[in-house]
Amino acid sequence: MSTSLTRREALALAAAVASCNATRSTAFEPTAAASSAPPPRDYLTPADKFADVSRGNPIPHTLTGDALIRARLTPETWRLEISASDRDDAKTKATLTRSLSIADGSALDFPTLLKLGQRHGVRFLKAMQCQNIACPLGQGLWEGVRLRVVLDLCGKISAARRLFFWGYHNDKPEQRFQSSLSLSQALDGPAGDLPAFLAYRLNGAPIPLNRGGPVRMVVPWAHGFKSIKWLQHIVLTNDYRANDTYAEDGNDPESFLKTAAYFDDVKPLSLKAGAPVEVAGAAVVGWPGLERTEYWLRPDAGAGGKLADDDPAWSTAQWRPVPIDPPPTNWSEFLPVGVSPQTIWGFDGSGVPKEWPMRYSIARWRIILPDLASGKYELRVRTIDKNGFAQPAPRPVGLTGHNQIQCKLIRIQPRP
Repeated sequence: MSTSLTRREALALAAAVASCNATRSTAFEPTAAASSAPPPRDYLTPADKFADVSRGNPIPHTLTGDALIRARLTPETWRLEISASDRDDAKTKATLTRSLSIADGSALDFPTLLKLGQRHGVRFLKAMQCQNIACPLGQGLWEGVRLRVVLDLCGKISAARRLFFWGYHNDKPEQRFQSSLSLSQALDGPAGDLPAFLAYRLNGAPIPLNRGGPVRMVVPWAHGFKSIKWLQHIVLTNDYRANDTYAEDGNDPESFLKTAAYFDDVKPLSLKAGAPVEVAGAAVVGWPGLERTEYWLRPDAGAGGKLADDDPAWSTAQWRPVPIDPPPTNWSEFLPVGVSPQTIWGFDGSGVPKEWPMRYSIARWRIILPDLASGKYELRVRTIDKNGFAQPAPRPVGLTGHNQIQCKLIRIQPRP
């Protein structure tokens, strides 16, 4: 994914509005989801339903025919080149025993990548989240090969501290969008943790062109700008500095995926008195994990839901628990045919998630507010991560990752 030069779409992840009987509560306590369980909600976003933040002119996934072949954006023509930088400022330059190059026929092709995946493949659920967009873009079951396994094809690596990579964004150098990792991030990591990898399947099928196929980089712990689409080049360097295109706009190039709650729809809601109010949303589970989700409902203060970060109302807010959807009891209803949960990162041998909600994924939440008195209200939802920090803490909002607390305005009309 890269920063957008096109219209950004808001992604609705399946909002549901239901009617049921409830009693008025001046404490604004949510009811349980009535006597029946809430309807199941999909955990995978169809490939064509992800919000798109692609870059290029024309956008690469709009290419067809010979233009698509010349761009090497088909499985038959895709190639990955890996080399050492010849422009290092460092006194000692990075070297590889073996570079992979189109010129000499050694570049990695798609069948070879698939063969590596048969031995070293990895699958996991990951939410895609742009660093500066206030909603998740979607969640997919990604499958591919660890970046470390691909780098092993190059033999001995010497004097390299970072690697940077980019995909096809036309043949104009000014349109290149690249990201980078330290070599340690590519090679090391705690046992059982997710690695950076080259993805070639999404939701059990080949990655379509509009999602960055045939092959894209996926960096699980990062915002989407690290998960470069249409991957074709990896360069190792002894330069210690991050050289991500995104950093040139003042963004933090090493920002981690943030734990934050979002409404499915932030548009104001208007209902007649006497009916319960159901509001649903998603919580992106970032690097610190998710401990719980909370809501705050108060009478409308008349500012259109705007509340300054230093407003004293935050210190007296009454936050109450928001139920999070439990994991499905039958994952086969949500996973691609032939994919068992036991083969997905984060599940144990019996097909049960090792933690819930799962790190780097989307958790679904739903609250039902009882029969509220007529009037206007402000509803806010936030997350508490496993370090005990309440959204948007501990980091500042903005260029390290958008995670401001959203507000949904609710109007309850008088009874007829």
